[in-house]
Amino acid sequence: MSAPLAIVTAGTSALGRDFVLALAGAGYDVAFTHLGSAEAAETLGGQVQALGRRAIFDDCDAADEAAVEAFHARAAAFGGVPRVLVNNAGVQTWSPLLDLKVEDWDRVIGTNLRGTFLNTRAVGRAMRQAGQGGAIVTLGSGCNKQAFPRLVDYTASKGGIEQFTKVAAVELGPYGIRVNCLAPGAIATERTAREAPDYAATWAPVTPLRRVGTPADLVGPLLFLVSDAAAFVTGQTLWVDGGAFSQANWPYPT
Repeated sequence: MSAPLAIVTAGTSALGRDFVLALAGAGYDVAFTHLGSAEAAETLGGQVQALGRRAIFDDCDAADEAAVEAFHARAAAFGGVPRVLVNNAGVQTWSPLLDLKVEDWDRVIGTNLRGTFLNTRAVGRAMRQAGQGGAIVTLGSGCNKQAFPRLVDYTASKGGIEQFTKVAAVELGPYGIRVNCLAPGAIATERTAREAPDYAATWAPVTPLRRVGTPADLVGPLLFLVSDAAAFVTGQTLWVDGGAFSQANWPYPT
């Protein structure tokens, strides 16, 4: 029996793996991208199959228009018109504004913002032609609404993604296509552990729930946004941050 198709960009990333497996567990066949992670992609594809679902994957740069179009053509041949897209591909640099290299700015804006545009356009066109609607989720960040020093390119890309989400929701809504933004806070991953060994100890005290998140904390919110339970939800940002970016810079004890 055929299953609906979900597409996840950067499926082998720290968050992407959980997204791919969660969607497979929810009954979707999954097409996902990776970038130079063939062995990890093979492993993830096998995990999807172990859940009783099918998987394909391609090495694909989210900012490369031709590669993105080729990937979506292959995904369509594999599973038909997707019902879900998760725009998960993202990179960041760590640099003060005045020291930031142009090539790093271009890489971050290209992967994060251009990649979200290219993949949304491809899936949106397919969903519109099929006339069956669907759900698209973009990945935001706490820096959608807060200034993150030394992350000016990343912050610009994520702020752009939130506004892109709203415009896409307005334009695609008449076709039954919902577009929402999932905005994580401090999430403990392999990358954050490499960048800051004291990551959890730094972020937990400034997070109202007094802990950092894990990729698993994003799964429930993602599945909600792509489900019929969110059938009347579009153009929204769902913060999954333990309250970190909702609190004011408050000078009094709490």
